Amino acid sequence: MAAEKLSDAKVSPVEDGKESDEGLGLEILQVVKDSQQQHGLRHGDYQRYRGYCSRRLRRLRKTLGFRMGNRHKFTGKKVTVEMLTDHRYLLLVVMEAERAWSYAMQLKQEANTEPRKRFHLLARLRKAAKHGEQLERLCESPRVDAKTKLEAQAYTAYLTGMVQFELQEWKSAMEAFNKCKTIYEKLASAFTEEQAVLYRQRVEEISPNIRYCAYNIGDQNAINDLMQMRLSAGGGGGMMAEKLEALITQTRAKQAATMSEVEWRGRTVPVKIDKARIFLLGLADNEAAIAQAADEETKERLYETLLAECRDTIQAVREELRADGKQRERAVDSTESGKVSNVQYLHSYLTYIKLWTVVRRNESMAHALQAKLKEPQPDENKRGPRPQDLIRLYDIILQSLAELSTLHGLEEDHTFQKEVALKTLVYKAYRCFFIAQSYVLVKKWSEALVLYERVLKYAREVQSKAKHLNNSLKDLPDVQELIAEVNAEKYSLQAAAILDKEDVPEAPVQQQVKDNTPLSERLDTFHLDPSLLGKQPNLVQFPPDFQPIPCKPLFFDLALNHVAFPPLDDKVEQKGKGGLTGYIKGIFGFGS
Repeated sequence: MAAEKLSDAKVSPVEDGKESDEGLGLEILQVVKDSQQQHGLRHGDYQRYRGYCSRRLRRLRKTLGFRMGNRHKFTGKKVTVEMLTDHRYLLLVVMEAERAWSYAMQLKQEANTEPRKRFHLLARLRKAAKHGEQLERLCESPRVDAKTKLEAQAYTAYLTGMVQFELQEWKSAMEAFNKCKTIYEKLASAFTEEQAVLYRQRVEEISPNIRYCAYNIGDQNAINDLMQMRLSAGGGGGMMAEKLEALITQTRAKQAATMSEVEWRGRTVPVKIDKARIFLLGLADNEAAIAQAADEETKERLYETLLAECRDTIQAVREELRADGKQRERAVDSTESGKVSNVQYLHSYLTYIKLWTVVRRNESMAHALQAKLKEPQPDENKRGPRPQDLIRLYDIILQSLAELSTLHGLEEDHTFQKEVALKTLVYKAYRCFFIAQSYVLVKKWSEALVLYERVLKYAREVQSKAKHLNNSLKDLPDVQELIAEVNAEKYSLQAAAILDKEDVPEAPVQQQVKDNTPLSERLDTFHLDPSLLGKQPNLVQFPPDFQPIPCKPLFFDLALNHVAFPPLDDKVEQKGKGGLTGYIKGIFGFGS
């Protein structure tokens, strides 16, 4: 609080207004918007803004010498035309109006639980409009420039319209809002684009109020414009958002009188509960609004609204089942025969809508997180999205699908069970994929690789089963893209694992490069060798070293020892016996 007081302790005249030859000037809308955004209204804290207005009023009165008596006695004073020598006198009236308006908005929030505060709310709104009228009368003075006069008229018309809107005086409120809108549109067209942005924002804020007043006056076409405005992030502010939701519910209640039954999965069920009729009638509009949502924030808000309505409707149907004892007995009997009661089947249908909406909402959030996960983080100290966040979302999706398979009345619907099983496989694959990525972040390469293989197994199983189910993958993520992404991640993982294993100090690497081992002899090991990129890369050893080779072989005729030759006795000449004389001749060669 001390910091806030210091931040608004001094306000320069250049910020709030100007004094020129044309007269006093005050940027009323600019001052109001800046004060609101800086002091609480960005978060809907009207009490804080009210305190800021009170402190600023005290400082302005002290600076201008515009005191309301002394500490012992209060003496009321009003700003008059004769006092308009400084634009801060106009600012004084603006802050009084803002203080009353912020108090009224604070009471509006509290009136939801304490209805008696509505009377005090109306009194403070009237007080704000009274201060606005005083501002407009002061600005009629010739001392004030033309732009400030127009802004004062628009500001007064806006406060008057708020009072009439709360009193449900639709025609008067519409006239006041139209006057305000016309003035701001004229101002926006008369100034530069930068100055006109603020005026156009104010026109967009009051447009839903004008449509709402037109509808209550009798313009039935205005409901379509209001339904489109519901897609805007704010819906026209807190007060307008509540009235818009009530109006949409009232319109659907009128149309629900003609709705008597609903068909789901080949069975027609009568709908006798009014709340269920209203919800089912607006289901298509809600889904269309979600599909047309401009950003993820609006889409998430519409999902939450749809889920809240669905839970209330399920509770109403559950109370109907609990109150009607005979109906419950018939449901038990029919379950034994294979068919549940109509009310129980309606309950299953609404539960299916709720669970499938949860699946779609979490899938939408997962897509947004995936996009942020792929973006580079500018600030490393700031925590960004992580794969663990996506794992949690897919856990909730799988839990919802598990509940879908246990719905009453669908146990024997084999097609439904197969569809749920197929969807479960798809989301299991995506969950497994992000678990693998979380392991990659902590450098658990083997675990991540195993999980990537599991993802591919799930994806191929989905593709094989989807052939037998028509349109089963229509509303589901594309598993083919997942397969391609997993294959790419696997290669990146393997490269990262190799680099991580070879992450050794620099000196040993240099020593290993100096041993002049050619690349052809160390293909099984990876080392960073800058010389491979130079003009003389060490790829192979040239000339190659001499290597011993075997000599020319010697051939031996081993088969000769095993050959049996034919006898040649008959061809050999028989020589007679010569005795000693013959022996001697034979030795010396005489007998030859």
